[in-house]
Amino acid sequence: MNRRQFLFLLPGGMITAAAVRAQQKAMPMIGFLSVGSPGPLVAAFHRGLSEAGWVEGKNVAVEYRWAEGHYDRLPALAADLVSRNVEVIVTTGGAASALAAKDATATIPIVFSAADPVGSGLVASVARPSGNLTGFSILSTELTPKRLELLCELAPQARGIALLVNPINPVTEPLIRVVQEAADAKRVQLRILYCASANEIEAAFAALVEPHASALVVGADPFFFTGASSSWRSQHTMPFRRSTLNGNSSRPAG
Repeated sequence: MNRRQFLFLLPGGMITAAAVRAQQKAMPMIGFLSVGSPGPLVAAFHRGLSEAGWVEGKNVAVEYRWAEGHYDRLPALAADLVSRNVEVIVTTGGAASALAAKDATATIPIVFSAADPVGSGLVASVARPSGNLTGFSILSTELTPKRLELLCELAPQARGIALLVNPINPVTEPLIRVVQEAADAKRVQLRILYCASANEIEAAFAALVEPHASALVVGADPFFFTGASSSWRSQHTMPFRRSTLNGNSSRPAG
């Protein structure tokens, strides 16, 4: 190769590299924020992207942020996604993740899945969410009383049922109210157990002894979906009903 050929190819190579960098920079980026941990939800998210014609790493980039059950990490994780100029923020794990994203930006679109988005302050109306938020209302709060009723059928001798909730979750208080109404209707005593960390799990179950509760309803909180529930079943033999993030009925907002 002579000097003229080399000088001809060098600028071309530089232009090509610049074009590749421009394409990479132009690739849209999705921010994915969850109060939970990585799991099957990622595969489901990829399937949804694929159905819409998007493939991570080919025509879209995804930045994942996981709070792993630590609600206090959400504000910083949401702010980090905003600083990276993502095109949209997808939140999972309930209202807390979406609220953190809402506090971090008023301009980047936010797509949420949450129980009681109106009551938690995410949107003013399910039909007209307004602002930069839209998503799905997961009917976990509405369905939890039904789980209590099913437990009463499974364990008709039970006169005490416990409800395990995370006190940090924004929907905990309305959840307790509707489950208490269902318990009153069934004439069973409802014992509220609060658990916000792994260290509190055993203490929560120890509290079942006095007063005695013979069945357990587990609230829909991402912390209860991080593998701890399997250890509960292996160590404790009482009947229980657990909410499932992917098994609840849902309705779209907007």
